[in-house]
Amino acid sequence: MNESNPPALDATIHHPTRLTMTAFLAGCAEAEFATVRDYCAISDASVSRIVTALEQAGYLHVRKGYLGRRPRTWLSLTQEGRAALDRHLAALQALAATARQAGTHTGQPQPDPSTAPRQG
Repeated sequence: MNESNPPALDATIHHPTRLTMTAFLAGCAEAEFATVRDYCAISDASVSRIVTALEQAGYLHVRKGYLGRRPRTWLSLTQEGRAALDRHLAALQALAATARQAGTHTGQPQPDPSTAPRQG
């Protein structure tokens, strides 16, 4: 990869909250709306907006049903959504690797991570 050909980040899932939701859903077959909302620490309205965008992109499947008498909504990534997440994560890794490599070729001394001040 070179500077004129950056990795292909997925604009649909690039936003941190969308990426968080997508990554969470990649770890399970499906999850209830409220579980996703609580994990992402966002409002119902935000989950709904993100679900709509991901569903329109073909990345998310929405299943509605009942648990007893209570209506529920379950969310799951489609195969396309899982593939998009994999490509996006690979692009992030490639971007980071390229940046690290470019940093080693600048002629500037690189900081020693073992001597860096600790945050926190």
